[in-house]
Amino acid sequence: MDATDLSKLSDNTPEEVVFRRNRVDGWKVTSEKATAWVVKKGPDQVIAFAPQCTHLGCAYHWDDGSHTFICPCHTSAFAVDGKVLSGPAPRPLDRYEVKIDGGKVQLGPLEPHA
Repeated sequence: MDATDLSKLSDNTPEEVVFRRNRVDGWKVTSEKATAWVVKKGPDQVIAFAPQCTHLGCAYHWDDGSHTFICPCHTSAFAVDGKVLSGPAPRPLDRYEVKIDGGKVQLGPLEPHA
């Protein structure tokens, strides 16, 4: 699903993007709003993170002053590449599969952790 335009992203500056996705539950298909944190790493390289902390699922935010993602619930901190810097988070931020197509950033399913 299209999440944002590549041209709207600045290098190494996380942007929280809002997009719509379809969720299938049996016969019912629901269109719902979702968010992701998207970081442009180069001319055609983008990473995208699920918006929940990997500790207990709280919504984290980007802190410009410290250049880190910070979870307000239990003070986990993550680098711009999603790696854990401190706190109780047990693993890096969950990432979406990302594809660039015609200048559009498209998000797929969450990638499994290695």
